[in-house]
Amino acid sequence: SMSLREHALSLFRSAVGTVRPAPMLKRAVKLQGDECPQLLVKGRAFPLKQNLYLVGFGKAVLGMAAAAEEILGEHLVRGIINVPLGIQESLQRAGMQDMLLKPHSKIQVVEGARNNLPDPEAMKGAVAIQKLAEGLTANDLLLVLISGRGGSALLPAPIPPILLEEKEKLTKMLASRGAAIQELNIVRKTLSLLKGGGLSRLACPAQVVSLILSDVIGDPLDIIASGPTAASSHSIQDCFQVLTKYNLLHDLPKSVETVLSRSPTRPTALEDYSHVCNIIIGSNTLALDEAKRQAEGLGYAALILSTAICGEVGRVAMLYCLLIQLVCLDFAGLTEGPQSDEVRGNLLQLAAELEIPGLNLAEFLQALRELGTERPVCILAGGETTVQLQGTGKGGRNQELALHVGLGLHRARAMEVSNSSKQCEIIFLSGGTDGQDGPTEAAGAFSSPELVDKALQEGLDVETFLSNNDSYTFFSRFQGGRHLLVTGLTGTNVMDIQVILITAT
Repeated sequence: SMSLREHALSLFRSAVGTVRPAPMLKRAVKLQGDECPQLLVKGRAFPLKQNLYLVGFGKAVLGMAAAAEEILGEHLVRGIINVPLGIQESLQRAGMQDMLLKPHSKIQVVEGARNNLPDPEAMKGAVAIQKLAEGLTANDLLLVLISGRGGSALLPAPIPPILLEEKEKLTKMLASRGAAIQELNIVRKTLSLLKGGGLSRLACPAQVVSLILSDVIGDPLDIIASGPTAASSHSIQDCFQVLTKYNLLHDLPKSVETVLSRSPTRPTALEDYSHVCNIIIGSNTLALDEAKRQAEGLGYAALILSTAICGEVGRVAMLYCLLIQLVCLDFAGLTEGPQSDEVRGNLLQLAAELEIPGLNLAEFLQALRELGTERPVCILAGGETTVQLQGTGKGGRNQELALHVGLGLHRARAMEVSNSSKQCEIIFLSGGTDGQDGPTEAAGAFSSPELVDKALQEGLDVETFLSNNDSYTFFSRFQGGRHLLVTGLTGTNVMDIQVILITAT
């Protein structure tokens, strides 16, 4: 029989596998009919007559384009994709041939955006995409592949006469004055030719079908890669508001002033997007749904906590530790009583403070209680936490989260009177779905309540490593790196996934 750890790993892999480019595209896109061929996209049919073009941008788009070309075959006339610098070589080195285009592909690849920043190379690709879109007619069909991660930096086309350097300088000034990412995006979109629905406007009157891999909590279409094919929810007024707030209205380059004075005051009406069909084909939700299906197949009572987990890692770890304690108390038959009430109270208070979008914890705890104690429990969650850097160590948010959970479970166990968690076997796993956690080759890590004691036997003090943000060094040294989650590049990205498995011993 497989260990809890092997189960956790298998659930993580199945979640990531379902949002890898090829399976994702094959689920969403099909060809049908020989006489009158049609492209079927999530149930909608589009006639094909040598009229199919493709553009794409973002980190996972190369694999998406390779899968799309395989499905579309000779129906594809031509395509252009803008992908991160060095990605073809990285995939080649990792032996991921299936994510690369075939030698005589009709899709042109442009690499740019070094360090995820817009640069002249990315600009060249964006201009090529713009020209292709502008040349389409009412009989054409444009398939747009969008990968949230890196998509925005790979589509930099400021509205003339603004230069790329001027737009970048303005963005940097806003950032240095403390503007939030949402505020930066409002300004970027307003000054951009392709973002904020710009690409679909340029492609009009052609039919536009957008296939989107979301890396954003809640999957908002106008935020993923700055929404090139979605109606923007912001107006020029919002842009002026941000510039006024950070005292930049009087420091603007001439070109930016020109563009702002010419911009329409109302956001584009929704009917202007009737030629566009936006479809999310990959997301954290889809990945977790697959993991839940697999967990139930393995005999677990499985629940999804949230796909929008966010907040500082230490506090999110505390949330997970309290949840685990509550399940262990249930297993020990202590569902009612002062200890259980205290844990539940702390949990509800912490959840309220974290303000996780859409999380109704009281409802979740009720569902958890109804699972009963006959089967082992699997709790799944996803999202993106944040790390407050205090030290100079090496790690990533997933490894740090796993280490915090290990420490939290150790402390809870040391304090417990009833020792209910002594009767539970627990494994916690946190990993990045792109296979990279921070600047390390690990995707994340595993932890358990025994971790702290076992580490001490090896002369490793968990708290020292945590205070230096050095989770990777800890996991590399501890038990020969056995607790690191190493998957290699996955070619996809739907944020992070956490797997909690609890079984009564």
